[in-house]
Amino acid sequence: MGQEAPTERVLLEMRGISKGFPGVQALDAVDFTVRRGEVHALMGENGAGKSTLIKVLTGVYRRDAGRVVLDGRPIDPRSPKVAEALGLSTVYQEVNLIPHLSVAENICLGRQPTRFGLIRWRAIARRAVEALARVDLAIDVAQPLSSCSIAIQQMVAIARALDVSARLLILDEPTSSLDATEVEELFSVVRKLRGQGMGIVFITHFLDQMYEIADRVTVLRDGRLVGEYETAGLPRVRLVSLMIGKEYVEAEAAPKAPPPKAAGKPPFLEVRGIGRKGAIAPMDLAIAEGEVLGLAGLLGSGRTEVARLLFGIDRAETGEVRVGGRPVVLHSPRRAIREGFAFTPENRKVEGIIPNLSARENIVLALQANRGAWRALPRRRQLEIADRFIRALNIKTPGPEQTVGNLSGGNQQKVLLARWLATEPRLLILDEPTRGIDVGAKAEVEKLIQALRAEGLAILFISSELEEVVRTSQRVIVLRDRAKVGELAGREVDERTIMRTIAGHEHGD
Repeated sequence: MGQEAPTERVLLEMRGISKGFPGVQALDAVDFTVRRGEVHALMGENGAGKSTLIKVLTGVYRRDAGRVVLDGRPIDPRSPKVAEALGLSTVYQEVNLIPHLSVAENICLGRQPTRFGLIRWRAIARRAVEALARVDLAIDVAQPLSSCSIAIQQMVAIARALDVSARLLILDEPTSSLDATEVEELFSVVRKLRGQGMGIVFITHFLDQMYEIADRVTVLRDGRLVGEYETAGLPRVRLVSLMIGKEYVEAEAAPKAPPPKAAGKPPFLEVRGIGRKGAIAPMDLAIAEGEVLGLAGLLGSGRTEVARLLFGIDRAETGEVRVGGRPVVLHSPRRAIREGFAFTPENRKVEGIIPNLSARENIVLALQANRGAWRALPRRRQLEIADRFIRALNIKTPGPEQTVGNLSGGNQQKVLLARWLATEPRLLILDEPTRGIDVGAKAEVEKLIQALRAEGLAILFISSELEEVVRTSQRVIVLRDRAKVGELAGREVDERTIMRTIAGHEHGD
């Protein structure tokens, strides 16, 4: 027999899919095709539309336009349960099962076999064993799911998906909490299912894993289809440029960073082998006073995870930290603050500002927390601090009592910066400080960063915008797949070199 034509192997066709929310066009005429017997990766940065596309497919959202055809038949699932009945099964990053129930009960939950109104427990156990055999797993199905490792729980979730005769398996960031051995075990199962003719959608941020397991890849950006590619014929640096929306050839003309003015100074912060399983591989890092160190990498590369370890939000499992030459254990944010650290988080609306409080209350928050509940800052002192930083940072507000939730995004970001500058920090960790603010506000924030550097502040600068990293940083650490893969300094700090380092190829091939 001749080789089957690709059109005859098509399992899923999504054509012209659009979905909008108030003020946001999440998907704009997106096409997506999955064949039988293939692993198809779906990739893109934050806001690309990956999750929305899958939610439209599985009935979480109703599409505004477009059509979906599964195995030659048009479908329009109105709920995840209907989608599951059609053969569309999703396994999410966070295992969506019930820990206190047994493995067998989780696999058959909601579809337990009964006789005369009574659950047939032996039949449940038998079905569970058969489903687990499909993922090459032999365990005691009577044990509670909570007693299993995260890797085993992932396999149980896949077995549950297969128990409903799934034709299309969607794996949404399935490897985010797995170590290298567990990933390889999962991929062994994925290859087996692919060999049985199943279509598999693999959503991931890990470049190395995508190239290892996927046959084809579809790239989305800003809710639009960038393209569909054969994995084997897609250079890594080209994939990176497609995801971030910057052509590799354009990066050659990027401005060079000036030589680091902090060269030769002893580091204020020195980190050796700091890491945490499932978050970031052990890495080294050093920042001098009066220096901006950039962290660059794609979404999911480990940028925020590094910031959380340094600020004591997450506990490091390996490595050592020195501050001013002294060994320090950063076991909590309170300890980090005592060492002179400050941190503005990526999601300022959820983890940063308190929108219902005034600008004054937001600005003095960290300072007051440091003093404790029984040593309240006098109201007059609060107003002095708020007024000083409102003027210094040019925060556009009618006054210090204005509710922060009513300010623009750029001014909310400045209020957050003012909160930490009021503590007189020695190290400022900025995670996406210009995300979601207008061009003018971005320029003001970048100007402020350089002014703080000139005053001797050590700054860790995290941004998904490469040109911003290049403009702002004297040195750059490049991350990929939650590991440090390079460190650039001086004239090496340009967009082309960063992209090449992210891709993992010296010459962009």
